[in-house]
Amino acid sequence: MGDEKPDDISQTETSNSENVKENEQKENGESGKTDKVKVDILLKATGNAPIMKKKKWTVDAEKPIGWIIEFVKKYLKLEPEEKLFLYVNQTFAPSPDQVIRNLYECFGSDGKLVLHYCKSQAWG
Repeated sequence: MGDEKPDDISQTETSNSENVKENEQKENGESGKTDKVKVDILLKATGNAPIMKKKKWTVDAEKPIGWIIEFVKKYLKLEPEEKLFLYVNQTFAPSPDQVIRNLYECFGSDGKLVLHYCKSQAWG
C-alpha cells in the first residue's frame, strides 16, 4: 500500500491533551452527531510476521477487528490465503466481529489499544 492512507485510518500524531479534551466533550454531551470517534491502535509484530513501518494508527471505533485484520494483510501485501492472527495485549485473540470500541474500553491503556499480529497462532 506504499504511502496510501485509507480514509478510515491514518497515522496518528495527536497528543494526550487532545484525547482528554475529546473525552470531556463526550462526557458533557458536547460532541456533534457527525463526529466519528477514533481509537489509537498500536500494531506490534510477533513471531515470523513482517514488521510494519508505521505502527500507530487511528481507527474508527465502530470498525470490527476483522476489518483491521484485512487492513494489515493488505498493508503487508500478504497472499489472500495467508492467515493473520491478532491478539489483544498478548493474551487472547478477539472475535473478528468484535468492535474496536469495546476492546479499547476494556483493554486499552495509555490512550491506545495494543494489538499484536502474527502469521501463526501464538497465544490463546
